[in-house]
Amino acid sequence: MSDTQQPNHVFVLMGVSGSGKSAVASGVARELGAAFLDGDFLHPRANITKMAQGHALNDDDRQPWLKALNDAIFAMQRTNHVSLLVCSALKKSYRDMLRDGNKNLSFLYMKGDFDLIESRLKARKGHFFKPQMLISQFETLEEPSSDEKDVYSIDIKSVLDEAIKNAVKAIDHTIKTTDRISEGH
Repeated sequence: MSDTQQPNHVFVLMGVSGSGKSAVASGVARELGAAFLDGDFLHPRANITKMAQGHALNDDDRQPWLKALNDAIFAMQRTNHVSLLVCSALKKSYRDMLRDGNKNLSFLYMKGDFDLIESRLKARKGHFFKPQMLISQFETLEEPSSDEKDVYSIDIKSVLDEAIKNAVKAIDHTIKTTDRISEGH
């Protein structure tokens, strides 16, 4: 990449089911004209079948999926200045697999507590809410720690528009910082 090219950046919107990942990503994509991919679309057939039968995926099930996501991230970066990927990325090891070999990847952690997310899931129209699934997601969640410098928390307590605005701010800040570093400042 020449010094005059700006690096293309991918932002993974992560968090438990019901945290607003897709809604925020959709709003951010509209506002910034960014590419947007729901990572669930890249699950292999075996994973889809397993989940449809009501079984949770294990780490072995997720390996080929995370590899496909990593490949998709690189593909998106080739053509888009800003890309968004929705993926729960609940464990640090999953985030590390997505980061593998990629300096221009950041995470936007849709952060909310159990009660808030449970109430939102229960209010969804046409959505069958399974409380055990949310419990399982929170049990699996390894909240990003301060050593994960590429993760920005987005508080989801506020209305959707506010979460979108905060996500856009985090993206703008990250891109400006990345651009300064790539220019040698």
